[in-house]
Amino acid sequence: MTTAETAPHAPEHAPRLAWAQHAPEVYKAMLRLDTAARQGLDPRLLELVKIRASQLNHCAFCLDMHSKDALAAGESVERIIQLGAWEESRHFYTEKEAAALELTDAVTVLTDGFVPDEVYDHAAKHFQEAELAQLIAAITVINAWNRFGVTCRVVPGHYEAAKHR
Repeated sequence: MTTAETAPHAPEHAPRLAWAQHAPEVYKAMLRLDTAARQGLDPRLLELVKIRASQLNHCAFCLDMHSKDALAAGESVERIIQLGAWEESRHFYTEKEAAALELTDAVTVLTDGFVPDEVYDHAAKHFQEAELAQLIAAITVINAWNRFGVTCRVVPGHYEAAKHR
């Protein structure tokens, strides 16, 4: 064993706030919204989108959760790892998945204050309108979850795949 393998890990931080306990109706509403947003979307695509948004938002808890859920849904480790640089490794993803990831990036990082027409149009070429609406909803929902996770410092590492369902 190397020193890195035997060295103690950094201590786990404490969450700032158990927000779901203090706002249970909001939490229940978020669960319902999440369930509604996922309807009609491929579970593996959904997890890729959730991982990508969580990377951009630096939500460690959601990265832990959705990486485990993606693996449980049959996603490969290689494709999960490559999400951080998906534009440089497009060959790991279908055109439809790449369009969803591009849209995820644009919706998540509203640097210019809007989603560019070319990004939306590219996604619209690969998704029927109803499916595109669901995809936009799913991207919006994971961004909301990320904001709860990051703000309240929800602790990663303890999630068990698909436990919340």
